[in-house]
Amino acid sequence: MLTLEQEKLINATAPVVAEHLDAITQHFYPLMFTRYPEVKPLFNETHQQSGGQPRALANAVLAYVKLRNNPAQARATLAVVVSKHVSLGILPEQYPIVGECLLAAIGDVLGDAVTPAIADAWGALYNELAALLIDLEDQRYREFEQRPGGWRGTRRFKIASTQQESILIRSFILEPEDGGSVADHEPGQYIGVRLTINGEQVYRHYSLSDIPNGRSYRISIKREAEGQASRHFHDVLQLGDSLELLPPAGDLTLVEGDEPLLLASGGVGQTPLLPIARHALALGRQVVYLHAALDADHHAFNGELDALKAAYPQRLQAVTIHERGNRADHNGRIDRSLLADYLPGPMARCYFVGPQGFMTAINSALSELGISADRRHFEHFGPSRPLDAA
Repeated sequence: MLTLEQEKLINATAPVVAEHLDAITQHFYPLMFTRYPEVKPLFNETHQQSGGQPRALANAVLAYVKLRNNPAQARATLAVVVSKHVSLGILPEQYPIVGECLLAAIGDVLGDAVTPAIADAWGALYNELAALLIDLEDQRYREFEQRPGGWRGTRRFKIASTQQESILIRSFILEPEDGGSVADHEPGQYIGVRLTINGEQVYRHYSLSDIPNGRSYRISIKREAEGQASRHFHDVLQLGDSLELLPPAGDLTLVEGDEPLLLASGGVGQTPLLPIARHALALGRQVVYLHAALDADHHAFNGELDALKAAYPQRLQAVTIHERGNRADHNGRIDRSLLADYLPGPMARCYFVGPQGFMTAINSALSELGISADRRHFEHFGPSRPLDAA
């Protein structure tokens, strides 16, 4: 617990730290990777280069400074961080590494302005945040481990089968090598994957693209031209090959209720929304499912959506939007006008996943159409960032 004097120092120096937080986090990661190269595989290099990961860290620190006196809101705000950490298998002993390097980065960037007392105050703040995250993550680890078919840490799975869903997206059915059962997950969640590529460990998150069945997990991966892990899945891994999975995580799950749903996906953004649609329809909910793709060749899961339409003809309205070609319900992109035509009322819950620009446009249009923020649900495939970020 911070002392009263440390509280005052944090409040007094927080604006200065916030002003320089981008520089601090940009300095922090290279410093940590130099001192502790063993933690580098936990961080996606692409997100490092784009600045997404440093921004996500900066936002988390700032959010905690603002919300630490409201524990319930702080825990809710940190849920995204906790989910990402769980899917990476982050351990308590890794937190001191981050703390040491973050405080060193603050000192390096701010120089003599960081007195010993200020350094101690920010160190105490970090330790408080770390203790909270460790507790929240341990709760998640223990809850999943206690489920039938659950585990803690990593568990080895093999590729049992694959299915080409579009020109770029392929599904992989993963079954446990030990032959045991597989714990259920919430539709919409993702799972952490640990691969070994060229002798080095690589961590990634992939949405679980089907509802739970107790036997296997399905992930559906878009082959990215510069994607180290996605190319490994598409070009190297074969049937029977093994990989390690961490516990499922993620908070883009169906909110209980009976309101109609609008689901809007762009490209591979279908992967978390398709199981949410299945789950909602099975519960008797009305679903409008909008999916945007470049063209018919890039449009995945057509057969699955057709099967859902046949099974739930009165409750599912599936609409396709392509930028080119003539095999969709609409040409172009999902915009405000199209959303207005298909929005199932002002009380609808709206879920949308896709590229950053896609989600920004959907979020803005839904806001203009009167959908309140608490009814707009989305998830980033990379580090979280505000939808109105440049």
